[in-house]
Amino acid sequence: MWPDGDVLSFDVRHLTLVLPMPPSILPSLTWACLSIHDLSAATLLDIMQLRNDAFLVELQLKYLDYDGYDKPSLHVLATTTENTESRIAAYARIIPPLTVDATQIRPLIGRVVVAPHARGAGLARALMLQAIEVCSARWPHQGIDLCAKFDLEKFYTSLGFETTSSEPYDIYGAAQIDMHRP
Repeated sequence: MWPDGDVLSFDVRHLTLVLPMPPSILPSLTWACLSIHDLSAATLLDIMQLRNDAFLVELQLKYLDYDGYDKPSLHVLATTTENTESRIAAYARIIPPLTVDATQIRPLIGRVVVAPHARGAGLARALMLQAIEVCSARWPHQGIDLCAKFDLEKFYTSLGFETTSSEPYDIYGAAQIDMHRP
């Protein structure tokens, strides 16, 4: 359910939605939730470039972005189209339960990123709402886990996540916390 009370129904694998955003920033958004097999090679490369630019260059995190979990995961993305050119505006990865190890009993949302050209329009919230909806549709009644940057705790709390870490911990050069959404 969206904040305005409208119920969004969609096929978990493909979704098109136009959100009210400033035309100069995001003329239109197309949402998709795809397996790695459904991503084109060009889209996969664009996703990897966006993740590398955001996490390795911009945030200077010290880790190998490709961790082996992209293959079994679902990939939620929003694209914009300007002058017939499609660009990724936002992306999140959903790792299915029991993929990381036997203790990972719920879906895990990660690699949440909004492209620089799409920032400031509320797209992070829309992206997370999409990812939450996908998790709820695919794995009902399981809850959702999230490893979040500590400075984004209030943002994720506003989406119904609760902090489960006793205190922030350093991973890859950034303070992180574990969160759960029942």
